[in-house]
Amino acid sequence: MSDSRAPRIVVLAGGVGGSNFALGVREALRRRGADAASHLTIIANTGDDLWLTGVRLQPDVDSLVYALAGVNDAQRGWGRAGESERVSAELTQWGASWPWFTLGDLDLGLHLARTGWLRDGATASEVIGRMAQRWPLGARILPMTDAEVDTIVTVREGTAERSMHFQEWWTRHRAALTPVRFDNPGVAAASPAPGVIESIADADLVLLAPSNPVVSIGPILAVPGIRDALRDTPASIVGTSPIIAGSVVRGMADVCLAAIGVDSSAAAVAAHYGARADGGLLDAWLIAEEDSVLSANIDASGIAAVVRPLWMRDLDTSAALAEDAMRAGEVHRPRRGQAAR
Repeated sequence: MSDSRAPRIVVLAGGVGGSNFALGVREALRRRGADAASHLTIIANTGDDLWLTGVRLQPDVDSLVYALAGVNDAQRGWGRAGESERVSAELTQWGASWPWFTLGDLDLGLHLARTGWLRDGATASEVIGRMAQRWPLGARILPMTDAEVDTIVTVREGTAERSMHFQEWWTRHRAALTPVRFDNPGVAAASPAPGVIESIADADLVLLAPSNPVVSIGPILAVPGIRDALRDTPASIVGTSPIIAGSVVRGMADVCLAAIGVDSSAAAVAAHYGARADGGLLDAWLIAEEDSVLSANIDASGIAAVVRPLWMRDLDTSAALAEDAMRAGEVHRPRRGQAAR
């Protein structure tokens, strides 16, 4: 197949699931004979970002870059392959880091470079551009915003509430503390990063990765202008459920969903995103074969349910899932007048 068969795709992604899905989309485009680098844009969640030991970390951005570059630790699901952790151990001895948040030496090298560039006046977008010069990623990665809008979790302990950075809640406490709400301070005043709105407007297909709807996709949608751009785009919008048979595929998304009153089911997450016909986002929603019984309910909500295998076990299954999403976008186009209103 030639490039004429390949759509211009925008993927909203965060976390390990988002990285695996992005790899699948790139591979599916290549199998269609396309130059993925000119067809694929990934809008990355930056709500996970944080300052730690004086350096700026962007976990979701880095996971995407490492995965697309082929240098990620696929077994752990995060960080670089072949890592050592001498610097992190030394920082712990000095009491200058979080002992439960280990950073590899290669990873720290990137964080130091990023921090230096930011201190010199570069934006987050420009930093990612410099990262992409080192490795051929086969995609364009854009942060959702250049502003710092880290995710803060407010938890309840007895009758008291306290707040902490998302990474502390997620990594140290493993989401065991009951969350009351998730906030991104400053997001209301933030702007989409350069190219974000334009890429959505020019896309043939927008894909919501099977990432955590609350803390990975949610912060992207909270940036002013992005949700409106998605509603207005003439592109099809297809999402992939992060829930299979009532269970999260990875991580603790069920705890996050419960905090915002959403059940851990493929149908409930689809309803959370909403149908474009009713002012929501979705034209179609990929659900697992294990959840086929939910199809009629999802269809009735105005979202086309597409039953497909969702498990991403390797590059082939990830690419097959991406191809299914692409085909769903070709079949389930936004109805006339539904977009650009």
